[in-house]
Amino acid sequence: MTGSEQKVIEALNKIGIPYETIQIDPEFADTAAFCKKYGYPVERSCNTIIVTSKRGPKKYVACVVLANTRLDVNNRVKNLMGVSKASFASPEEMITLTGMQVGGVTPFSLPKDLPLYVDERIMGLEWIILGGGGRSLKIKISPRVFTELGAEIISGLALEQKET
Repeated sequence: MTGSEQKVIEALNKIGIPYETIQIDPEFADTAAFCKKYGYPVERSCNTIIVTSKRGPKKYVACVVLANTRLDVNNRVKNLMGVSKASFASPEEMITLTGMQVGGVTPFSLPKDLPLYVDERIMGLEWIILGGGGRSLKIKISPRVFTELGAEIISGLALEQKET
């Protein structure tokens, strides 16, 4: 287990909501590959995405959306951040900010001052899959964990994924 994965487990234990750890092959950490290999539905898998402002002083937020939706960075997130332009943080920014590996970012053990936005669709599910801080761990947990984390539940944070 990596150091970032260990920090996530410690953070989860402090929250006190039951969870299940899923050890995985790091080659299958990306959501689509994970779901296909391990048989979990994509509509129960969540992506934690770090977004940054593009102008002025740097601002960051963490957003959690279902893997079968698309984060509305250009409208909803930009407006929530109060900035004129926002985009996905680079892998380097994300690693520096969170200490987590690409493919393993999770809302657990994020910096305390980082706003956490969660798409409201997630809250109606019985359980979800989240990253575990590194590429070899996933977490199965109730979405009520976001209430414990003090997340802001946002309507329309994500858009329906366009069929290709």
